[in-house]
Amino acid sequence: MLRRYSKVLLPAVLSLVFFLMAGSVFASGEVAAAPVAAASAAPWWIWPLVLFVVTFIMGIVAVLGGVGGGVLFVPIIGGFFPFHLDFVRGAGLLVALSGALAAGPGLLKKGMADLRLALPVALIASACAIVGAMIGLALPTNIVQTSLGATILGIVLIMLMAKKSEYPEVKRADNLSSALRISGIYYEASSGQEVNWKIHRTPQGLATFIIIGVMAGMFGLGAGWANVPVLNLMLGAPLKVSVATSKFLLSITDTSAAWIYVNNGAVLPMMVVPSIIGIMLGSIVGVRILAKTKPAAVRYIVITMLLFAGLRAFLKGLGIWT
Repeated sequence: MLRRYSKVLLPAVLSLVFFLMAGSVFASGEVAAAPVAAASAAPWWIWPLVLFVVTFIMGIVAVLGGVGGGVLFVPIIGGFFPFHLDFVRGAGLLVALSGALAAGPGLLKKGMADLRLALPVALIASACAIVGAMIGLALPTNIVQTSLGATILGIVLIMLMAKKSEYPEVKRADNLSSALRISGIYYEASSGQEVNWKIHRTPQGLATFIIIGVMAGMFGLGAGWANVPVLNLMLGAPLKVSVATSKFLLSITDTSAAWIYVNNGAVLPMMVVPSIIGIMLGSIVGVRILAKTKPAAVRYIVITMLLFAGLRAFLKGLGIWT
C-alpha cells in the first residue's frame, strides 16, 4: 500500500516537514500565535500537528460517511480548537476546495459531471457565496457561531430525513431547462446502459442555490450537503450526475468565497497546510476501508459527530458552553 501511494505520501510528508521548519521562523516573529487564543500556553507547533491528526481521521470518516470534509471541519475545529472562527471558516473553504479540484477534472472526463447543469448553478451560487463571505466576516463572531450551530443542526436533520433516488422520474423538461439545453446521456457502468436524463423545476432549483451559496460563503462549509439533494430530488438529475456535478460545483463556488477570506487575511498556512494534507491522506485511507465497512453504521457516526459539534457551536455562540 505504501509503494502504491508513495507518489502522494512522500510529497505530503515532505510538505508537512517543510511547513514545520518554516513555521519556526514565523514563530520567532510571533506571527503564528495570531489565530490561537491568548490563554493557550502550548508551543505553536503543537496545533498544526494536532490539526494534522484530527483532519486525517476526519478525512477517513468523511469518505465513509459520504460527506465533504468542510462540513465536518468547520464545526469541529471551530468548536474544540482555540482558533478564531474567521480563520477556521477560511481554512474550511480551502479544505473543501482542495477535494473538489482534485476530483473535478476526472468527473468531467468520465462524463459524470455535466457542464450545462453546473454553469447556471455555479454562476448564482458563486456570486452569492461572495456575498455570504462578506456577511460572515462583517457579523460579530458570537452571531456567526450561533448561526453555524443552527445550520449544522439543520444539516443533521436533512441527513436523517433526506431520501435519494438513483433515477428520478422527470416526465417533461420545463421551458427554462429546455432553453438552456440542460440534459444529457451518461454511461452507467454497473448496468452497462446509457442513461438519458433531463431536469424540471429549474427556476425553483436556481432560487434555492441563492440560499446555498450565501450559506457556503458565510460558514465556510462547502455546499455538497445541500447541492446533491437539490440537484437530485428537486431538479430530477440522476444521483450519480448530481454527486459528480456537485463536486465540480464546489471548485467554483468555494473559490469565489475563499478569495474574500484571503483578501481579509483570514487564511493562514499554519491551519490550512496540515489540514489539507491530513484530509487528503485520510481520504486515501478511507477509500481503502470503504469496501469493508457498513455505510449505514458510519453514516450515523457522522450524524452523531455533527450533532455534538452543532450543539457545541450553538451553545458556544450563546455563551452557555465556552
